[in-house]
This record gives sequence, structure tokens and C-alpha cells, in this order.
Amino acid sequence: MKAIRRFTVRPVLPDPLTPLSDLARNLRWSWHAETRELFQSVDPDRWAASDGDPVRLLGSVPPRRLAELAQDRRFLRRLRAAVDELGDYVRGDRWYQAQPPGLPAAVAYFSPEFGITAALPQYSGGLGILAGDHLKAASDLGLPLIGVGLLYRHGYFRQTLSRDGWQQEHYPVLDPNELPLALLEEADGTPAQLSLAMPGGRALHARIWLAQVGRIPLLLLDSDVEENDLGERGVTDRLYGGGSEHRLLQEMLLGIGGVRAVRTYCRLTGHAEPEVFHTNEGHAGFLGLERIAELCDRGLDFDSALEAARAGTVFTTHTPVPAGIDRFDRELVARHFGPEAELPRIDVERILRLGMETYPGGEANLFNMAVMGLRLAQRANGVSLLHGNVSREMFSGLWPGFDADEVPITSVTNGVHAPTWVAPEVLRLGARMVGAQRTEDALTVGDTDRWDAVAGASDQDIWELRRSLREQLVAEVRSRLRTSWRQRGAGTAELGWIDQVLDPDVLTIGFARRVPSYKRLTLMLRDRDRLMDLLLHPERPVQIVVAGKAHPADDGGKRLIQELVRFADDPRVRHRIVFLPDYGMAMAQKLYPGCDIWLNNPLRPLEACGTSGMKAALNGCLNLSVLDGWWDEWFQPDFGWAIPTADGVGTDVDHRDDIEAAALYDLLEQRVTPRFYERGRGGLPERWIEMVRQTLTLLGPKVLAGRMVREYAERLYAPAAHAHRAMDADSARELAAWKARLRASWHAVAVDHVETSTSMTTAELGSTLTLRVRLRLGDLGPDDVEVQAVSGRVDAEDRLTDALAAPLKPVGGPDLEGHWCYEGPLALDRTGPFGYTVRILPSHRLLASSAEPGLVATPSEDVVEGAGVLLR
Repeated sequence: MKAIRRFTVRPVLPDPLTPLSDLARNLRWSWHAETRELFQSVDPDRWAASDGDPVRLLGSVPPRRLAELAQDRRFLRRLRAAVDELGDYVRGDRWYQAQPPGLPAAVAYFSPEFGITAALPQYSGGLGILAGDHLKAASDLGLPLIGVGLLYRHGYFRQTLSRDGWQQEHYPVLDPNELPLALLEEADGTPAQLSLAMPGGRALHARIWLAQVGRIPLLLLDSDVEENDLGERGVTDRLYGGGSEHRLLQEMLLGIGGVRAVRTYCRLTGHAEPEVFHTNEGHAGFLGLERIAELCDRGLDFDSALEAARAGTVFTTHTPVPAGIDRFDRELVARHFGPEAELPRIDVERILRLGMETYPGGEANLFNMAVMGLRLAQRANGVSLLHGNVSREMFSGLWPGFDADEVPITSVTNGVHAPTWVAPEVLRLGARMVGAQRTEDALTVGDTDRWDAVAGASDQDIWELRRSLREQLVAEVRSRLRTSWRQRGAGTAELGWIDQVLDPDVLTIGFARRVPSYKRLTLMLRDRDRLMDLLLHPERPVQIVVAGKAHPADDGGKRLIQELVRFADDPRVRHRIVFLPDYGMAMAQKLYPGCDIWLNNPLRPLEACGTSGMKAALNGCLNLSVLDGWWDEWFQPDFGWAIPTADGVGTDVDHRDDIEAAALYDLLEQRVTPRFYERGRGGLPERWIEMVRQTLTLLGPKVLAGRMVREYAERLYAPAAHAHRAMDADSARELAAWKARLRASWHAVAVDHVETSTSMTTAELGSTLTLRVRLRLGDLGPDDVEVQAVSGRVDAEDRLTDALAAPLKPVGGPDLEGHWCYEGPLALDRTGPFGYTVRILPSHRLLASSAEPGLVATPSEDVVEGAGVLLR
């Protein structure tokens, strides 16, 4: 029978135990081992049954046990110590408070998903886990950040398998009252609420739930409220579910509603108003429109408000392929804005112009959320060095006339939150070497290039640690595999073989991630005979643990999972390769530490970053990966192996997979397995252990979320805050008017003549020539532009490479024909084919980059022929 109504019955804690509720409601417990151990001691069996969720635990403990604990002086001492420690953590000064003035008073961080803990399942994959790690690292550093997202009543789906290995999705109902959340309330105790206008006079209402992530408030918007009709109640039903209009409404609620939620939170709590708004991927891009509307309400025109909003906005792109970006039909977007819907004071055409793909290769009728995000942000970044390059190339159409490497998109390589992902046993090893506090500081602040203390760990200690973690993984895999087979319909009598699955002394490979085709889940199956030989080798066997979810609408991804599962079901190899369904944070926290090798074989360069290998590395797991994402940036032979790629232009996909799979097998057969099983004089694999030590010592400090968030603070948030402060109403009007004048006059800007102090086609290294340029500026003047000489090596087609730009100075003008003369030195500082050009760029003190307006003037063909090219 099904219940006709559902209640949440909250436990009544005895007075001495009421602080347990505060500890449970602050999600710092999810990365603070001592607090988790305190909850575990309340009732170890119920702690395990609650999957390590303190809120569920406290709701299940019998009153008699609570009464016992209320009289247990030792437990109460531990409880007081945990509460005091949390208070110090939340209120004390940390890294951010010790920095020089200039950092923002607050930052608002918007993301469609947040992976904080399995107890708050509001994530699907890497984007959400990264957002959760960003919040946790900001908390550890003391950065005053406000997180903004949506509360999905079904979260992301739970995954099981059918008997024949087909992915099946289940959507459990999440009751916010049973989650570590609290409603944001007005002063009179009523729930704080916001609304968005919809076509036809309807409205979309939402409540605001608050999750406390250490020092960081995370605001989650929930449309499942009585004031909404059935359709609007379902807007926040599922993460990445529904059709185009459903997704559009989710993203309007996240961006526009999110800004309103931040304003409400700051009004009710006194939290500092954000000076910087950070958009984690394009889903929240509409936040810029709401901020423009706010400024228009204060008297600014649209163009001036756009400049003011852009100044304090940071946009992070996570996708290396256009297909990964949300795009909507122009008509759909237009219907949801304007006089009859949301933001009625803003001309719909101005809104559409921000997101339309009005560049070569774009689709004219599509509204692109990433394009809008870039146009509404003065600062943008990719999430690894390689991804920054890919992003500059992918979005170069927004900055016509500029080489891809000059597109104003930088990169901040992702990091992972070590206290969340490092196994307790690894933490204890660090604490033994340098003490608990220094270990915590090293893992959170991440302000050193080396962890030399780890270098002092003995081979025996490292090897025993690695075997212990592998042993725990084996137990976890057998438990999960047994559950999975029962879900697939197997009886207990059929499952005796599971007791022999995996071996704690066998080289263990992990592969776990989402299952889009480019991540190539089944590349390992390309030559099944070679894979079987590896799995069943008599002296050097390997075993593989695989996990991953395909998007519910991605039948191709589901077929890949089924193909892998059917291979793993083969009785000849099922003790050596397993597929575990329902990949999530709880599984990952066992999987990363227990593996010896983390495998990643995407199609290069389609992996923006790929942080799973970072989490594995922090536990002493070695990476075996294609040189993509972060691995392309930080790979060294000390840390693992690089799978050679066949990403030449002429290689078809099937042939490429064959080549790269063969390279993977070769690495495993010839280099990886021999090193793992090779024993030195002490009976230990000394060379393998040294690679583990080097991974922890040198790679560990690089992959930290603390390092990542410090980079954001110093390289993006601080400049954005400075620009925000400089962009007062008068400055915003000035910049908007200047840009309008610039665009109106640029057609008349031209380079008319270029000459040098020599006409020779060869010159000596180290010599300096004088470069003279005659140009027209139309209605603009020298204060509006910068004239540059750009020089460097030239390729066979006279394209400049490794170019350097140097400013030229005005020396006369305008003459009677309106010409200006500019002059400057040109240093011949490189041998070989060398060339130069000149260009005119916009210049204004409030621009973050001279490329920002997307305007540049270069010499015409006639001028180029007259100027010549210098060669040596």
C-alpha cells in the first residue's frame, strides 16, 4: 500500500545533545573526519544504515540511546570539542583574511549542480563535483562566497541494470525536510519567496533553501510550492531533464531568480553584497540580464548597465565542443522576455542580440547560452591550459580579426578538494609525518610546490597503505556487485562466485565517469583477446573496476554500458573485471584510493579537464591517460603514463580507436604490469613505490582545489572587483558612449602606409629598425587607440608565430588629409624567417583587454606589398 500523505517527524534531542543538530546541518561534516567519527559513535549500525548521513542518523536513533548519550560525559566532551572547533573554523580568520586589500567583499557563484555530499544528491557528474569542491575550498580559505543553484526534487537518476545489462533509471523523491537544509525565512518566520513573470500573465514562484557548506551559504531554489500550477511546480523536478522550454525555465530561474535570491539572503542576514558574480558554465548566464535590469531601475540606460554588469562578472566554460552548450530557438527565448513576460523593461531584441550566433559558422536562429555568458562577462576562462586553447579557438568568431591565442579567454586548471577525496588512511600517514594541523593546512591552502614530508615515508609504509586501500576496495566491490546482481534478478544461490571477485594483491585499474561517446568507455574492449590475456595473465594479471552513467536520453551511451557489462558477465573473466552501477560520490570515495591505476582515454582534445584522475593521484594512484585536459599540462613519467594519440586530421574514428587501443595494450603489457610486479631486494616493487611517492610529493600540491580557488581569487575575482568598483554610473555611461562612438567611427580607421629605415630583405640579428606608419583615425583620436608593431617568426604562408607586440608612438598629425604618423623601433631579436605587421586597436582605461570590443585594423594588401617582409 502507498501512503496518501507524507510527514517528516523530527527527533527531539535531549538538551545536552542539541548541538548535534547544528553539526548535522553544517555540511562540513562531509569532509571533517572527527565530526563523522563523532556521529558514528552515536550508533555505528545505524550510521552505516544511514549511508553516513547525520540527519538520517539522528532521525533513526531510539530515545533510549539518546538518553544514554546525554549522560555520557566522555561523549559530551567530544561533542563540545567538535562544536567549538566548528565555531573556530566558521568565525576565525583564514587565508583570505590575511591577503592585502582589494579582494572582493563577496562573490556569488552560480552553478546548475553542486556535488557536496551523497546526502544532498544535487549533481550528475564532474561539473557539479567541481562546483562542490569550489565551495568547500572557498570555505577552507575563508573566501566570502555565496553559492546559488536549484533544488531538484528527484536529483539526478539512480542507475540499475536489467538482466541483459541495459541501464535503467529511477528517480527517487527527495523531501527537503529530510535533507541537511533549512528554509530561508523572512523576519516574521514566513518562507522567503521570489517569482518570475511568465507569458500569459502567469508566474513562477520559488522558495529558497539554505545548505550551510562550512562558512559558505548555498542557496537552492525550489519551484515545488503551492502557489505554482502543476507545470511550474515541476520546473525544478530533475537535473538536466525535460525539453527545451523546461530547460529554459530552469536556467531563467537559476540566473534571474538566483540574483533575486542572493539579494534576499543579503537583506535578511546582513551578508556583504557580492561585488563579483561567477557563472559556472552557461546555464546561469541570465544572471547578467537581471543585474542589467537592476541597474536600469537605478537610472542607467541599457548600454551603460551592460558595461557595469560586465565589469564584475566572471564566466567559466567547461565544454570543449559546441554540442555541449545549451542553445534555444530564438522564438522560444523571445516569448519568455519582454512586456508580456520577464524583464519587461528591456527590449527583447537587446536580449536576443546577446546570445545570437552572429558570427561565421554560427546558426542565425539559435540563442547560445555560452555566447551570452561571454558577452556578459568581462573575464572568462577555460578549466585547463589545453582547454583554454580549445576555447579560444572555439569562440574566436566573437573576436573577428584576432588570432585565436589573443581571444580574451584565459584558463584556471581545475582542482579537487583533498579533505573530501583523500582516504583517512592517507591523511593519517601525512599526520604521522608532519602532524595533523600541518597536514590539514597543506591539503586546504595548497601554497607549496612540494610535499617533502611525504618523500620521507618508507617504502614499507607506502606499500602497506596501498594494499590496505586495495583490500577495502575489493570488499566494497563485492558488496555492491552482490546488490547489483540481486537487482538484476539473480538469486542468492547464483552468487557464490562473487566471493572470489578481485584480489587485493592484483594490479587494479579504475575507470569511472559519465558515458558520452567521446570518453570511450569501451576502448579497452577493442581487442578482446588481448584484454583477456591481460586479465588472466598467470604471473602479471590485472583487474578492472568500471562505473558510469549514460544520460537517460543517450541510447548510444547505454549501448556502450551494455557492451561492457556483457563482457564483464563472462564467467571466464568476471572475477577480474566488474561494472558497478549507480556511480556517485559515495562509491567514488572508495574507488579512487583503492585503485593502482586510473585509466582515462577520451578523444583528445574533448576532455576539458577530467578531475577524477586528480582525486586518484591524491591517494597515490598512478594515471594512465591520453594527454588531454589536466594530464596534458602536468604529465611527467614520474606520475604515470601517457597513451599515444592518433589525432591527425586524416585519421578516421575507427582507425584512430584501433591505434590508441593498441597503444594502451602495449603500455599495460610492456611497462605498467612489469613495474607493478617487479620486486626488489626487500620483496617490494621499489620503482612502483617511487612513482607513488613522486605522485604524492610533486603532483599532489598542483591538483588541489585550494590552489584553484586562490588562482580565481588573485587572477579573476580581484581584477573583477576592481573593475566593478571603478565602474560607477558615470564611468559606465562614459564607456558605453565611447564604445558607441568607436563602433560608429571604426569603418574610417585604416593603415595607409608602412615603411622601415631599410628596404633590404636581410638584416643582422640584434639590429633595430625604425618603423614609420601613416594611418587614418576618422573621428577618433590617439587617446582612443593603440598602434602596435607585431613581429615574430613567419611560416611558409607568412603567418606570424610567437608574435610580440610593441606600441608605436604618434609623432605628428593630423595633416590636412587627416593622416597621423606613428613611429617606433623594431628589434630583430630572432634569426630565421622573420616578419612584422602593424595594427590599430581600441584603447580605453576601463577595458579589460584591447580585444574586448572585437575591433582591429590592419594594413590592406597594397600597403603590405609596399612594406615588404624582413628575412634573414
